[in-house]
Amino acid sequence: MSTTPAPANPKVGFVSLGCPKALVDSERILTQLRMEGYDVVSTYQDADVVVVNTCGFIDSAKAESLEVIGEAIKENGKVIVTGCMGVEEGNIRNVHPSVLAVTGPQQYEQVVNAVHEVVPPRQDHNPLIDLVPPQGIKLTPRHYAYLKISEGCNHSCSFCIIPSMRGKLVSRPVGDVLDEAQRLVKSGVKELLVISQDTSAYGVDVKYRTGFWNGAPVKTRMTELCEALSTLGVWVRLHYVYPYPHVDELIPLMAAGKILPYLDIPFQHASPKVLKSMKRPAFEDKTLARIKNWREICPDLIIRSTFIVGFPGETEEDFQYLLNWLTEAQLDRVGCFQYSPVEGAPANDLDLEVVPDDVKQDRWERFMAHQQAISSARLQMRIGREIEVLVDEVDEQGAVGRCFFDAPEIDGNVFIDNGSNLKPGDKVWCKVTDADEYDLWAEQI
Repeated sequence: MSTTPAPANPKVGFVSLGCPKALVDSERILTQLRMEGYDVVSTYQDADVVVVNTCGFIDSAKAESLEVIGEAIKENGKVIVTGCMGVEEGNIRNVHPSVLAVTGPQQYEQVVNAVHEVVPPRQDHNPLIDLVPPQGIKLTPRHYAYLKISEGCNHSCSFCIIPSMRGKLVSRPVGDVLDEAQRLVKSGVKELLVISQDTSAYGVDVKYRTGFWNGAPVKTRMTELCEALSTLGVWVRLHYVYPYPHVDELIPLMAAGKILPYLDIPFQHASPKVLKSMKRPAFEDKTLARIKNWREICPDLIIRSTFIVGFPGETEEDFQYLLNWLTEAQLDRVGCFQYSPVEGAPANDLDLEVVPDDVKQDRWERFMAHQQAISSARLQMRIGREIEVLVDEVDEQGAVGRCFFDAPEIDGNVFIDNGSNLKPGDKVWCKVTDADEYDLWAEQI
């Protein structure tokens, strides 16, 4: 008796561009598609349809998004576009008129419906048999994961169009966030990276209302969220933290070892005049004093930040102010971008002198050299000290991991020379033997 082979699952290719927040959006879409019986494939040729999750933050990111869309059309032909650049459907279709559908950020249902239109799901799929892991589909290694606590942003920084793309702040219910965190930890995650557009504003939109988790009341507020996350027994790392006054409450939690002593604060500049033009929130002349106070409470505190040079109206005096501020602040991890105008950003309408490209480049190079010297000196102070390292990858030469002051993909690495016996996800204590501007070398203890 012949048997009819079961029909193949429909196959989706997925390209995720941009920031960790977009990566979480991609994970949610893929989790839904897997629940409906779709297979996720890694090549254009194997896919029945390709979804491109775009970035639209700055012009270079938009250009990359359009390039990837074009590549997907050339290699596959059936392409659905979503993400931040999706709010500019006209611009996308002007360049790529053959895209099948365009949706904006967080429009998970619309993306899934668009996939259904192109490749319908199997009618005989049984989600109770073809199980998706409880933690959902993750695009990060299994030992760390991004935990998105809110969408959108209430600020109106003059260089940024994110509020127009992602909307105003919407905080996730605290019980949902903590349930997701617990599922991730049970699945083997050793590090939770807390992300949003403005992590310190968590709960403002719902007036910090009280939710429940494991039968206990928990306020929808960053401090209480961190207290609850600290009970899960994994590293908790905070990103995109604006230095509102209540951030001071987190430092004792870090000093007590409850969450990692790591703050990612997007300062963007130091000159009061430039910050005013940028319309940056919560920045004032007491920031240096607060940093000093934080380090007195928690000497191990690591501060990472990003800055923009060449913003319209920035003078050499403003730039020198920034360099002097960096010397005082002694930040550990720093990134820097040359200002790039973004279509639709209020900064384009400022009546300020545009900084020439060669001046931007010169200031960027001086900034990087200045900060490298600071970062290098601070890492040199770690030599001889013991640190706990989370292993990311292993080869015959040893292991590569990160310690508490290294976020994945944006900070440095720890190279463990005698670590070939380890495996990704292991946590091991090491002694630091050497350092350069960004990385550490260490030996297993």
